[in-house]
Amino acid sequence: MLRRSLLLALCLPVVTAVSARDLDVAGAPIRPAKPDPAIARALDQVSATEIEHTIRTLVAFHTRSTLSSMEKDLPSGQGINAAADWIEAELKRYSAECGGCLEVKRDVFTAPPQNRIPQPTTLTNVYAVLRGSDPAQSKRMYLVTGHYDSRNSDNFDARGEAPGANDDASGVAVSLASAHVLSKLKPAATLVFVAVAGEEQGLVGSRHLAQLAKSAGWQLEGVLNNDIVGGNTTPGERLQDKSVVRVFSEGIPATATPEQAKQLDSLGYASDSPSRELARAIDDVGATYSARFRAQLEFRRDRFLRGGDHTSFNQEGFTAVRFTEWREDFNHQHQNLRTDNGVEYGDLIKFVDFRYVAQVARLNAATLATLAAAPPPPANPQLVTTDLDNNTTLLWEGEAPGAHYEVVWRELTAPQWQRSITVTDRKVTLPISKDNVLWGVRSVDAAGHRSLTVVPAPQLPKR
Repeated sequence: MLRRSLLLALCLPVVTAVSARDLDVAGAPIRPAKPDPAIARALDQVSATEIEHTIRTLVAFHTRSTLSSMEKDLPSGQGINAAADWIEAELKRYSAECGGCLEVKRDVFTAPPQNRIPQPTTLTNVYAVLRGSDPAQSKRMYLVTGHYDSRNSDNFDARGEAPGANDDASGVAVSLASAHVLSKLKPAATLVFVAVAGEEQGLVGSRHLAQLAKSAGWQLEGVLNNDIVGGNTTPGERLQDKSVVRVFSEGIPATATPEQAKQLDSLGYASDSPSRELARAIDDVGATYSARFRAQLEFRRDRFLRGGDHTSFNQEGFTAVRFTEWREDFNHQHQNLRTDNGVEYGDLIKFVDFRYVAQVARLNAATLATLAAAPPPPANPQLVTTDLDNNTTLLWEGEAPGAHYEVVWRELTAPQWQRSITVTDRKVTLPISKDNVLWGVRSVDAAGHRSLTVVPAPQLPKR
């Protein structure tokens, strides 16, 4: 028996204690930040009833085709111009409630004839600005948008019914709800609440606004585009997930040169663009304010064969992402109202879930309020790569009075930041191999508001 036991022991593998991985030897796992009571109170004011009122009102304009702006004999209360007037009036009403805190504006321009615009056409983007309360931070800006134009099966039909309940009265409802509840706060940075036109004609309205923002020198740090966030409720749809909203973000920035794109890919930075960090911040904020509704990060710029207004901002070099419901029903987008073979077509209000839209609005508002309250992100972070060693040294610039910094990292295959360490200086060396993880740095104030994470640029040797 002893001999048999000895033989078995000789055949078993030797088990030794597993040492800790170097990426786990510093810092701690990232946990959700503590909720800000003022932000939480504002989120409690997001009303599914008010969102329903917004969507029903927009649908009641019968058509919001951008091309209807040039129609001279539409019945009273119909068309996109009437919709623009109503949106402006709503934003002014919110401003009156907060003592004139919102600057309500129109961005009016004439789009020349092009692929989906047959004649010179007047477009109007309507927006409201909530100026930051901190003079040192007010130039920093975050923007939320949805497009208020609609269409049916025929892009050139400027008079036919085009209710556009989900596409995109739902996104406009998110922007207006965010304006209403956040106007009661006094964020340090500036917030902009927008409804754009011309999306269905090729992102014409958002392109003009993005170009305006660039030419005016807006310090726009993040754009949240909401398009088709109605939580489709088609009878018999069993695969819709009402607990998530998709957040699409570009990897390689649209403005990267071929050489820059090649370098980002070679360094493993293809998934760490500023827009991707905005998406991660949305997920991070969502974990703080809701355990039942979350962002599903989609690591591509947009859906196949479609586009959205965030792309206009990406193309001007701004950080921007898109929110969209989990599963779309294409019978209820860009369709004439009809029933064929028992299938109902058209973007009707009965297919919208107002409670779902309210959840999306809360996530948008929480993200805007958190980032506007947070200190500015660290400037010019650098990853020292001059030495062959198993340490990592990071350094950065910038001033964040009353705040500290967090260095964050994740495995190369991980979609979200995993661990962090708090530092008070603007330089740190950690015993973690720079080859095994991706790094980021963010600012955090005393209340726990986290800035966007900035990914350090490697100090590459000069050629």
